[in-house]
Amino acid sequence: MNKPLQNQVAIVTGGSSGIGYAIARDLGMKGAAVLIDYRSEPEPAEALAREIIAAGGKAVAFRADVSVPEDITALVEKAVAEFGRLDIMVANAGLQNDAPALEMTVEQWDHAMNVDLRGQFLCAQAAARQFVKQGVNADISRASGKIVSMLSVHDVIPWMGHVNYAAAKGGAKMMMLTLAQEFAAHKIRVVGVSPGAIRTDINKNVWDNPQSYKDLLKLIPYQRIGEPEDVAKLVSWLVSDEADYITGTTIYVDGGMTLYPGFMGNG
Repeated sequence: MNKPLQNQVAIVTGGSSGIGYAIARDLGMKGAAVLIDYRSEPEPAEALAREIIAAGGKAVAFRADVSVPEDITALVEKAVAEFGRLDIMVANAGLQNDAPALEMTVEQWDHAMNVDLRGQFLCAQAAARQFVKQGVNADISRASGKIVSMLSVHDVIPWMGHVNYAAAKGGAKMMMLTLAQEFAAHKIRVVGVSPGAIRTDINKNVWDNPQSYKDLLKLIPYQRIGEPEDVAKLVSWLVSDEADYITGTTIYVDGGMTLYPGFMGNG
């Protein structure tokens, strides 16, 4: 297998399930040493670390809550202590805490904001500080570091009943753009990845039900649900030197969900 990320070190937050799990696995199989962050369930992260190691790679599982500054500091310190450096931060951890806007509590609002927006900033800031300290090592990568902000189609598509999530993802998108502008002088690339409907446990009630799945496909012009690997392969490419001239942009992995499918056939 081609190892385009050989000798690089990556952190993937929320790496114990779903999209984060697929990203951590793909990075590991493509040569990166991976620190797999989890918050509550160590077993899947530890099993993935063993799989990467068995395939000849390097990986370790580590618990951190991305909304807690001290945890993020410890996360970066662990990566450097374990593998000697840090090259890639994938800020993937996120959650939903849903309610109609008229009924949403401050606690529900803050919960989403603390993880989906504040957590992304803390991860990016801690990683960037390490990248600046290291500088560029051209034998490893043309950039001093790469940050991937995991966003959502709902950074541009309103989502009734999910105002906290949509607002956090929209804010994270503008944060990504601003950080890309600010960090470019340090040779740090910052990019956004916005998945649409992806087959993960969080939406199993939709894709595992024939009628619900049929209804979902009305929103996806490409007529299939995405797989976690669709996102993972893009992330691995974006953090490679093949994408060295890409920063401050967002790529939508959504089968066309952002193409206003309601207007197909003249609306």
